[in-house]
Amino acid sequence: MAEHVRLTVEGGVGVVRLDRPPVNALNRTVREELLQVAAEVTRRDDVRAVVVHGGPKAFAAGADVRELAALSGADMAAEARRISAGIGALASVPKPTVSALTGFALGGGLEIALSTDRRIAADTARLGLPEILLGVIPGGGGTQRLTRLIGEAATLDLVYTGRFVDAEEALELGLVDEVVPAEEVYDRAFAYAAQFDNGPSLAYAAAKKAIKQDLEPGLDLESALFADLFTTEDRDIGMTSFLENGPGKAKFTGR
Repeated sequence: MAEHVRLTVEGGVGVVRLDRPPVNALNRTVREELLQVAAEVTRRDDVRAVVVHGGPKAFAAGADVRELAALSGADMAAEARRISAGIGALASVPKPTVSALTGFALGGGLEIALSTDRRIAADTARLGLPEILLGVIPGGGGTQRLTRLIGEAATLDLVYTGRFVDAEEALELGLVDEVVPAEEVYDRAFAYAAQFDNGPSLAYAAAKKAIKQDLEPGLDLESALFADLFTTEDRDIGMTSFLENGPGKAKFTGR
């Protein structure tokens, strides 16, 4: 029985629910359960498309920083690709996938959304990749999938600044595909997924494989660079400052 990632099937739609209150922070358990649920929806013939959501208040507000702060450079060198695989697990599902984004979708939370084929955001949603404020970079596929989605310049801006964007700016950037009132976001995502219930599943899988080819080398490089940053003084400063004082207050040394 999963602790924080639940799967239900409604019609032909597999509904993946992130459920780690209060903001669905992504710890090891969540990442491992995402791998398990991705394998399950891939295997099950009664699942023809997938919706992932985090409930009405937040999609996922990022990594569990307290857990990450306890990892050494050597720990992260061994763990980085597994972390990336967990956060990006839904990318391996050979079926149409869509994220229903409410509240915050930050860091690893946004990276989960980037691993799906479509993103539908509530008009109150806030999105971003704030890892730079911790002295590291996105390590769950963000540097790779976001660049392919919105281009190099816009990705560099979001990664360099760590800033949050609202739903309208996210739509303008191409970071999300639709913006709807918050109370409608899940229903809209479900309706999008449901249209594939009686479609040609083998053709969907082939299209997805062809369109998303050649991503793995970039993900491997991102994981290696992410792990390297866990040996730096700036990483220690950034994560300690976040845990003690909140985001955006660290004074980095460049070492």
